Amino acid sequence: MSTDTSPDQSRYVAVQESEEFAGLRKALRGFVFPMTVAFFLWYSLYVILSAYARDFMAIKVIGHINVALIFGLLQFVTTFLIAWLYSRYANKRLDPIADKIRAELEGDK
Repeated sequence: MSTDTSPDQSRYVAVQESEEFAGLRKALRGFVFPMTVAFFLWYSLYVILSAYARDFMAIKVIGHINVALIFGLLQFVTTFLIAWLYSRYANKRLDPIADKIRAELEGDK
């Protein structure tokens, strides 16, 4: 394998090492990691309650709808909420930086 870098590859490496790209990665991680931890904890709560708090999860709320069903459906709601929040976050914080980096990279041709 050759250690020489082509002109195109060296531009990409330069972008990867830039402050702007580091800021983009930091902004991405600033959303993804906390949201992943929050969702994992929320999902774990659902699983733990289902396994160890069966009486609580069996409480009827309306008709045959119990707490477990509501918690299960809220897992789906949470997933869509996180996707929507990420979309807004990306549009506001990530996309402008990524667009600028791409424009600079493509402008150097």
